[in-house]
Amino acid sequence: MTTQTKSVVLITGASSGFGRLTAEALARAGHTVYASMRNTATRNAAVVEQMQAFSHEHGTDLRTVEMDVQAQASVDEAVAHVIAQAGRIDAVIHNAGHMMFGPAEAFTPEQYAQLYDVNVLSTQRVNRAVLPHLRGRRDGLLVWVSSSSVAGGTPPYLAPYFGAKAAMDAIAVQYARELSRWGIETSIVVPGAFTRGTNHFAHSGQPEDAVRGAEYEAGPYAGFGERVQKAFAEIVPEDADAALVADAIVDIVGAPRGTRPFRVHVDPTQDGADVGFAVTDRLRAEMLHRVGLSDLLGVRPASP
Repeated sequence: MTTQTKSVVLITGASSGFGRLTAEALARAGHTVYASMRNTATRNAAVVEQMQAFSHEHGTDLRTVEMDVQAQASVDEAVAHVIAQAGRIDAVIHNAGHMMFGPAEAFTPEQYAQLYDVNVLSTQRVNRAVLPHLRGRRDGLLVWVSSSSVAGGTPPYLAPYFGAKAAMDAIAVQYARELSRWGIETSIVVPGAFTRGTNHFAHSGQPEDAVRGAEYEAGPYAGFGERVQKAFAEIVPEDADAALVADAIVDIVGAPRGTRPFRVHVDPTQDGADVGFAVTDRLRAEMLHRVGLSDLLGVRPASP
């Protein structure tokens, strides 16, 4: 990435929302993009055709690859396919995610585990598949799509999603420190609430425990779910464009090595996450200074 202006980028969860917007934006910027998704021959076959048409129409190098982030064998096969076809992977965008909406108590432990699997464990599967390649090159970039909920305002009824995003963000921070000595950079993108341009609420899961969910809706929280969704819609500015997240990722990937920001906020609602993260990230950095590991805060130069 130090000598090439065009990168080979693998992005997870690219069939819709932030993922698809980012895949198309990166391709328009001149990168070779592998937009990964599952069910490319069935449910997402139309998306594959649309991306092929997009690539042809805009003269870009946007490709699709089958990847189920919940299956290690599928992830391993996808990563191997990209490396065999493109010769390398320069950047990985951890974007795949899923939301669940409803009272925290009404979700079963299995639903919490499922959401954690999609939002958190999927990144570990991808990392274990791709990091040996990046470490071997002593070069690369991981971009993690986090959430302002981790350090900003958090309305109720989204506990499983918020918990998973917080776990993913914490793991991203630890990976940043561990990978810096291998010349691998990390950037964490923090989107705020977007109600247009994504399908978070449209595709969000619902609690399985109908009895407990009904108890909430019949009690003091009657109609509360609708109020939360309406509140989201009211605080998000009319001109809030989810493509801003894609633009931020394009800027990160295209930035010169060693200049990429550790964390970037894209939050039209201004929920305070930028303030919260400024404090927590500084505390973490200060601890590394205290224990003599300051070098982990910056990436080492790439090997020749």
